[in-house]
Amino acid sequence: MPKLIDRLPAPLANRLRTRFGTQFVRFAMVAVLSLGASEIALFAFIGPLHMTGGVSGVCAGAIGALVSYFLSRRAWGRTGRPDILRETIPFWLVSVGAWLVLGLATKLGLYVAHTLDLHHLRRHLVVGGIYFLANCFTFLARFLIFHYLLFSDGSSAGGGGHRKVQPSEDLIKAESLSPVAVSASSDDSIDPRR
Repeated sequence: MPKLIDRLPAPLANRLRTRFGTQFVRFAMVAVLSLGASEIALFAFIGPLHMTGGVSGVCAGAIGALVSYFLSRRAWGRTGRPDILRETIPFWLVSVGAWLVLGLATKLGLYVAHTLDLHHLRRHLVVGGIYFLANCFTFLARFLIFHYLLFSDGSSAGGGGHRKVQPSEDLIKAESLSPVAVSASSDDSIDPRR
């Protein structure tokens, strides 16, 4: 990843090297996998299983949240047994809020598809597209909640300092694009064998 970051413009690369930037990239990867699982589930629930829009959206969101839960813990460097009161219950409360938004988005998508008299693939594209947009909105809200409240390391406001820091994160923080100044010696008597 450092080689990819070095190819980006300096302000963006420096922003991605911060704790916020690295966590955002990690959570974005988690969100992509979670979104994939929930979109596939949504397609199955609306298509072959003929479930209603709200139920389909909530169930697809729940499947995505299940994938997100286990991957989010790893993205924030959490290992071992989760703290039920500080981590698990708040995660699922936030997820229930996201499910409600996704359920309403699915209902809206089905309404739009019905109004436009769309069938089969076009219907799934409209419903999936609106579901995707709602997922993007909930992604941003969940990231901010997880980053600053739920999985906080205590260095940001409102943090609960029970986070295990990984050595690779320290390396990312220490990285810099700034050149290192090296003083040149004018003394020719330096032994070149050293």
